[in-house]
Amino acid sequence: MKTRTKVIKYAVMGAAMLSLASCATRYRNHGYVPTEEELASITLGVDTRDTVVETFGPPSASGVLDDSGYIYVRSRIKHFGPTRPEVVDRQVVVIGFDTKGIARNIEHYALEDGQFVPLQRRITDNGIETGGLLRQLGANIGNFGPSGAPTATTGSF
Repeated sequence: MKTRTKVIKYAVMGAAMLSLASCATRYRNHGYVPTEEELASITLGVDTRDTVVETFGPPSASGVLDDSGYIYVRSRIKHFGPTRPEVVDRQVVVIGFDTKGIARNIEHYALEDGQFVPLQRRITDNGIETGGLLRQLGANIGNFGPSGAPTATTGSF
């Protein structure tokens, strides 16, 4: 009986330790942003896209419409127990280029500078109703007729 109570006691202590460990704050870092010292190594009007990539590596993104700049993004996300993850820090560095690919400006943004941008999910309706493959095939039985088949009198085969 004495060993049974010890097992129960250790099991309860283990469960308590696991529950406390799950509530620990964890941070995740994503992305890369060059430091101020590294950004100082860029000479505006002289450095090109290639020299920037050689210095900092490939960007997180580039100009969406006209490939006018490189965008470096770093985010720090806080996880605490079962609560929703929260972005606690975000740094964005945009290096702008002219049409010849020469660096013209450097802009730095932080989380405080940002604005919420709502994204919309657009789905094209393909006209297929819900259901499996067999239901769709079964629904097509009887939809075929001789009017759609080519004939010798119309001259199209």
